[in-house]
Amino acid sequence: MQKFTRLISLSLAMMMLLSIVVGGTSAQDIKVLIDSAALGQSDVPTLDPTLATDTSSIQVLIETHPGLTRTNEVSLETEPGLATWTVSDDGLTYTFNIMEGVAWVHYNADSGEVEQVMDADGNPRFVTAEDFAYGIRRSTSNAESYYGGITAGWVVNGTDVYSGAMDVSELGVAVVDTYVLEITATQPAAFLPAIFGMWMNYAQPAWVVEENGDFAWDADVFQSYGPFALKEWAHGESVTLIKNPFWTGTDSIPSPILDEVKMLILEDSAAMTNFEAGTVDTSPAPLADLDRIRATENLNTALYVGPSGCTYIYGMNLAKPPLDDVRVRRALSMTIDRQSLIDNVLKGGQQPAYFFSRQDILSAAPNATDYPDYAISEDVDAAKALLQEYLDENGFATVADMPGIVLMHNESEAHARIAAAVQEMWRDSLGVEITIQTQEWGTYLETIKSDDAPQIYRYAWCLDYTDTHNFLFDVFHSSVADLGTNWTGESADAFDALLEEAMVSTDGLQARTDLYAEAEYLLTNESAVIAPVYFYTSLNLTQPWVERTYSQFGQQYFEKWDIDESAKPDA
Repeated sequence: MQKFTRLISLSLAMMMLLSIVVGGTSAQDIKVLIDSAALGQSDVPTLDPTLATDTSSIQVLIETHPGLTRTNEVSLETEPGLATWTVSDDGLTYTFNIMEGVAWVHYNADSGEVEQVMDADGNPRFVTAEDFAYGIRRSTSNAESYYGGITAGWVVNGTDVYSGAMDVSELGVAVVDTYVLEITATQPAAFLPAIFGMWMNYAQPAWVVEENGDFAWDADVFQSYGPFALKEWAHGESVTLIKNPFWTGTDSIPSPILDEVKMLILEDSAAMTNFEAGTVDTSPAPLADLDRIRATENLNTALYVGPSGCTYIYGMNLAKPPLDDVRVRRALSMTIDRQSLIDNVLKGGQQPAYFFSRQDILSAAPNATDYPDYAISEDVDAAKALLQEYLDENGFATVADMPGIVLMHNESEAHARIAAAVQEMWRDSLGVEITIQTQEWGTYLETIKSDDAPQIYRYAWCLDYTDTHNFLFDVFHSSVADLGTNWTGESADAFDALLEEAMVSTDGLQARTDLYAEAEYLLTNESAVIAPVYFYTSLNLTQPWVERTYSQFGQQYFEKWDIDESAKPDA
């Protein structure tokens, strides 16, 4: 995505106590959460805030590096992170007053302790405005930073800095005092505090980055300042966070109750098996097991189904035949039976997606019911006619004569089941045979943005902030487009213009919604650049001794979780 990218690679969580000694404290005195959902089924691609784009990387970063602001995982409101802020009357100057005395820390594997980071003079390093300025400058001046490009569009001189046309010293970010940061925006927007608080704008340790380069985010040198520190990164297996004793907590980011969080990389089925055996405490609810879960009393009681601010889509590679023809793209999208997919495969209360933006969570998002002429529709007869036009025009006697189509997804049991169902729909409705391929998560992220991208690829986008601008502009506007769709021409220009108008509109919510509805039509229907499939729900299994919150946007705040030892069967 995925978030792209905030892509989503979902599995869920687990907990148990370990019979070990941690920092001199016996296992009986500590609480260890073992989670298998946050990282999915493949390794974390990066822990560099400047380069992170996916939900698994971001999950680690949000727990180790609070931003200037933070999104409440339940209400989705923007609240203070490491700073409070004021805005000038013209809506352009943001002044952030940063919490003082927040220590930079590092986990010392030799001592088994989280320790404060010291400067060259032996004094503790505290997070300052300069550290945030360094992070923002580093991201907005790096052309490989997708999210840095998003920030750049909102900060004075940011676009020129991002493109390399202007030196980063000209960026509209100023250190006013040790704990006061000022950001000058290009134009007002209600959601700017949320953008300025995102992970690419986190404080970064310049002294570590400049000395270690690409290795600055490895576990042995990793430095942070949030409620948890990074204890271990066992590539391909797990990431372990440990409570930061120097984090005193705030109203929105409390000091953790849990002593450790070990996030495992497991297949959903393996996590489910361990959950039923009682050896782990939370798990994803695998699609294949949902009927049985609902029919089993203790499992049904443990099941949580709730909203999630993510959209599942199939991206279309417009550079590769036959997907270079809009009639083929539209025909494929029109023959995905979304409700049948939900009823027979997903079974988790998801909603069919006929637009990309989710209307019940995002401000100004259009609803397909209110704009039926703009939404992509399911119409097999119309799809057949479109495909036949394509075949006739290109001299193909049958569907079998047109170029082959590959649908790729990252490794996941759930994605495999969905792809198999859609493969069957296209075979039955259009006679189109596709080949399904899979790749490991990190490799997959690189592939779908490269010249080797397949014709169709699974993707998901999760909200960063609750405005439709985050879905349409931040993903598909030509200035930041990251899906490799090669979308050009009059429709793309008109799409950009609609988003730019909606961004600055002061005519009220309905006016913005109308503009976004037109843009959705160009994206998902007229040009069929993507095929929206469904809006996610969160499907979690949690043991009764776990006290937790449920996030609506893809990441969890483990510092708000607890384990009630007295509720365990062997207590």
